[in-house]
Amino acid sequence: MLNFFELAKLSKAQRTALLERTEADLSTFMEPVARIVAQVREGGDQAIVELAKGIDRIGLDADSLEATEEEFETAEKSLSQDVKDAIHYATDNIRRFHERQKPEDMWVMEIRPGAFAGERWTPIGSVACYVPRGKGAFPSVMMMTTIPAVVAGVQEIIVLTPPTPEGGIDAASLFAAKTAGVTRVFRVGGAVAVAAAAFGTKSVPKVVKIVGPGSPWVVAAKRYLADKIDTGLPAGPSESIVLADATANPDIAALDLLIEAEHGPDSSAYLVTDSREIAEQALARLPELIANLGPERQNYIHAVLGGKCGGIVLAPSWEEAIRFTNDYAPEHLGILSAEPWQHLGSITDAGEILLGENTPMTIANFCLGPDCVLPTGGWAKTFSALGVQDFMKRTSLGHITRAGFAEPAHHAKVLATYEGFEAHAQALSEIRERFRP
Repeated sequence: MLNFFELAKLSKAQRTALLERTEADLSTFMEPVARIVAQVREGGDQAIVELAKGIDRIGLDADSLEATEEEFETAEKSLSQDVKDAIHYATDNIRRFHERQKPEDMWVMEIRPGAFAGERWTPIGSVACYVPRGKGAFPSVMMMTTIPAVVAGVQEIIVLTPPTPEGGIDAASLFAAKTAGVTRVFRVGGAVAVAAAAFGTKSVPKVVKIVGPGSPWVVAAKRYLADKIDTGLPAGPSESIVLADATANPDIAALDLLIEAEHGPDSSAYLVTDSREIAEQALARLPELIANLGPERQNYIHAVLGGKCGGIVLAPSWEEAIRFTNDYAPEHLGILSAEPWQHLGSITDAGEILLGENTPMTIANFCLGPDCVLPTGGWAKTFSALGVQDFMKRTSLGHITRAGFAEPAHHAKVLATYEGFEAHAQALSEIRERFRP
């Protein structure tokens, strides 16, 4: 059974429930995550091996957590030329987009005569790019996390990714990493990976930041360790809204609704429209489209579109459809309309906005150029898509000449005195003049 909600008939509590995501309540994860973190912190590589065996039933060697050059070579040889061509194509687009995004190294302006202020951008020292694997391999995430880090100029870039059931690393992901310019890839996943990045082990370097999407286990570990490592933007299970007006193609709306819903049962996906005709026609088309997929993806989609975090939402008006969308602040937002650009100004909160029926989330996820690592859980209200600036930091600059000193010093002394900071004020008093040569 696929969900069909009419906003006009929902109570305030029922409407609020539609805005919830699977990672909203992480209380059941925090205690086991705390144990995992403690075990990794104390046991290092051996703890990683023990946890991989105990949690995932995967056998690892503590001395072989990092991918070897031979593994990179074998991975490249195992891939079809079509896959390698697609990775090269995507890499080129993603790199071009992020190179355009990179800020100028430094700027300085004269605020007042003789008083200069500005900023300097520099890369952070080290970063771990987390590439999930639970329900499939994601060379796309490998590209989307490593390429902006390379463009930013981060000197130490490592990748943490869950191993395959055989203890290996996905071939396309290894090829994507090397194509991006990153060769340090570790077979470590989940909360274990976040802990390893935060504290470091004999094999896994300690880094100052970790980026990339993950399961509720990863999200919980990031929250738990937020005082130990910069965890970047909140990126949990996939979520989307397909926003369709009365001019949209209902079959395309149904087609695009399935894109993010197939990630897994912890995903969220809604079709939001003010047109009953669009809603009903899309609902009628969905069974046929779902039937085209394999059993695993069908199960995921039914869990999402028939569960607590998905379905079709019929709004009483276009204004209400927009309001619901902004309240939800989706990770991915696709706008289907004969004139999609006319609705852009109404959207205030979304990780990405894809305009028109020729811009499905599939292309954006893999190779359009903008990053597919986006804020989830409603955090698009305050966070932006992953980009070059996430791998850089701004440092403020200031310089005042002798001739330009008097004016800002007078006003600063007045404010320092008002706030009761005597040493601040003294630093701008006649004592300073006595100390000058």
